Amino acid sequence: MEIWKWVLFGILFLSAFVVKIEAFKLGRSQPTERISGSAGDVLEDDPVGRLKVFVYELPSKYNKKILQKDQRCLNHMFAAEIYMHRFLLSSPVRTLNPEEADWFYTPVYTTCDLTPNGLPLPFKSPRMMRSAIQLISSNWPYWNRTEGADHFFLVPHDFGACFHYQEEKAIERGILPLLQRATLVQTFGQRNHVCLKEGSITIPPYAPPQKMQTHLIPEKTPRSIFVYFRGLFYDVGNDPEGGYYARGARAAVWENFKDNPLFDISTEHPTTYYEDMQRAVFCLCPLGWAPWSPRLVEAVIFGCIPVIIADDIVLPFADAIPWEEIGVFVDEKDVPNLDTILTSIPPEVILRKQRLLANPSMKQAMLFPQPAQPGDAFHQVLNGLARKLPHDKSVYLKPGERVLNWTAGPVGDLKPW
Repeated sequence: MEIWKWVLFGILFLSAFVVKIEAFKLGRSQPTERISGSAGDVLEDDPVGRLKVFVYELPSKYNKKILQKDQRCLNHMFAAEIYMHRFLLSSPVRTLNPEEADWFYTPVYTTCDLTPNGLPLPFKSPRMMRSAIQLISSNWPYWNRTEGADHFFLVPHDFGACFHYQEEKAIERGILPLLQRATLVQTFGQRNHVCLKEGSITIPPYAPPQKMQTHLIPEKTPRSIFVYFRGLFYDVGNDPEGGYYARGARAAVWENFKDNPLFDISTEHPTTYYEDMQRAVFCLCPLGWAPWSPRLVEAVIFGCIPVIIADDIVLPFADAIPWEEIGVFVDEKDVPNLDTILTSIPPEVILRKQRLLANPSMKQAMLFPQPAQPGDAFHQVLNGLARKLPHDKSVYLKPGERVLNWTAGPVGDLKPW
């Protein structure tokens, strides 16, 4: 029986080798292929002329002063809230006349309270957001017309507007009651989860565009790595038993494939990390339950086919980016069969995914460049907002009508900020 097991492994390895040869044939200089149908058209939409956004001018304590205290906020994966604010201030969709606005934006930097290690602490965020909403509802009439139904907020931290980094606590808290009618722009995305409300716009995490640009290698470099991943497999500090972190997906990858020659996986993060991704056919994205990881962005930018291991995930700009066509989805329970799944993908399918990933519009949509560029993530957010227009008449409240409960939620959230 043991002999047959090794014979089977040899067959699988040989099959994988053939797939690798086919996939590497063109190296990285793949011709591009445009996404056909509505997805490609939506990806290339121009939001200018389709919506107008009014940006509230808040006291600097809600944004600029917070950033001044810690410039690291400009580079962490939740920095989109800062760059989106800057983008909107000079965007042609901005209007200085709130009476003609389709959407209202409140610039609050809720993820810029960082630990010494650079991790955001969300504990003050609910009070901060509540304070900002109290301010705009007292000084302008627009919030009270809809109680936020024509307002959008960036809440890019972990579980979005649930404002906690631990899922159990986030679920217990739920979305901040005052944001129940607003549109949320967030990196967290999981179907049937209390922290993702219907109508939210899921965005990629922030990944520094200039940093990736400096690591590009010649296009003719062959893809000599079959499956690549660098990162934590166990979060010993927060999950000593090793079953919760990424819902066990990363642990399963390590236990099953640490000695498999087809898999180049490690906890070490080499200086050649970006270059290695460009040499890989498949890049693992064992996200567990959220697309926060910049690895998803990096895989798309470097043309490495993302292998997405995250049940019920809602990926960034899913109505514009055809993730099913450019990636490979693997159920969390099927991680032990990853080698069989990936080696069984026909070479022509691999090559088509690589051609689609080579499309510049695909890469552009995943980035928040400065200055902004047509089709980038900023524009995809605006496109998502434009597609929600016009607002249904039912969102406008009658004079004196109120829907939201201002005293709901944990008692600690009600303290002044």
